[in-house]
This record gives sequence, C-alpha cells and structure tokens, in this order.
Amino acid sequence: MSFIEYGDTIKDGDTAIVFLGHESMFPVKVQHGTVTQTKYGVIRHSTDLIGKKYGSKVTCSKGGWVFILHPTPELWTMNLPHRTQILYSTDISIITMMLELKPGSIVCESGTGSGSLSHAIIRTVSPTGHLYTVEFHQQRAEKAREEFREHGVEHLVTVTNQDVCQNGFGVSNIADAVFLDIPSPWEAIGHAKSALKAEGNYI
Repeated sequence: MSFIEYGDTIKDGDTAIVFLGHESMFPVKVQHGTVTQTKYGVIRHSTDLIGKKYGSKVTCSKGGWVFILHPTPELWTMNLPHRTQILYSTDISIITMMLELKPGSIVCESGTGSGSLSHAIIRTVSPTGHLYTVEFHQQRAEKAREEFREHGVEHLVTVTNQDVCQNGFGVSNIADAVFLDIPSPWEAIGHAKSALKAEGNYI
C-alpha cells in the first residue's frame, strides 16, 4: 500500500480508512490477528479486511456495516492525528497551484507539523520529485518519518529536525518551490533563497 500507488487489495500492514459516514471515519493500521471496535461491532482484520478489495462493504459483528477505503492525502487530512494546527484541502489546493507544483518538482517545506500538506505535496511531485521538509520539534519530526515510511512514500521525502531560521533546509540551489509555515517566516527568507533555483517560487 502506498498513498501514491493505488492497489486493489487490502494487505497486512496497510493503512486503511474505515468509513462509517461522511461525518464519521477513521484510519486503521491493518494487522493480522487484530480487531477494531466500531459502533456497529467488531471488524476482524484477518477475515474481514486482509485480501478484500478496497471499497468493500464490510459487515461488523453486530450486523451493521462500513466501507474500507484506500487512503488518499485528502482522506488522511480529514483523519490524521493532530500534532499541530493543520492545513485543509481547500488551502492545500491553492498552495499547490501558487507554487506551480507538478510531477518532478523539488520542494522545501517548513514546518512539517502533522504532515497534512506534506502528503499532498508528495503525491503531486511523485514519481520523480522530492520533498525536503524541516520540523523544529524532534518528536514531531520522528513521527512524520514513521508515517511516511508506513505510507510507502519515504523515498520521496527527507525529514530534517532543525531550526530552519538558523540552519536552513540543508540543500542549496535545487528547489523549485519553498513553503514556510512557521511563526516568523521572514527570518527564514535568506535560507529559502539559498535553497531555491534561480527561477523558483516561494510563499
């Protein structure tokens, strides 16, 4: 399973979205031998999920049912564990447009936060682009690395734990775009300029 390479079948280790309704859904890590409780009863991963097709209607132990959806950046944004305030899909679409992102783009981002924007950028620049994302908080940086690995996109992203205002992005003259989501973005303008190609964009 990957957030950028869509598969038909639910596999052990996948992240899937349990959809109970438009206002009720949540992510689950599919694991052999595990069960997930819902208001409609238990979902048994080994028999109810693994090997089934994404989009399947799954009957829970109490007779109610849910749909199991393949994760996308949009669904992840709606369901991710909040470590920070996040950007939502409407704002993300505008940012992606203003930065003129496309497959193959090299992007620098600070800060990573909960990874909502990061997942959308990664999908947009795949399969040949790359995201360099900087997070000041060590635990948030480590959690972001873990999620990118679990979501099958770690080859498209580099997470750095440092202060971008003091230490920059760790790259020079390669970025097509830079996005700063930090308390004092003006303090990082010099580092953003250093990371950008001559014709790059930043907001």
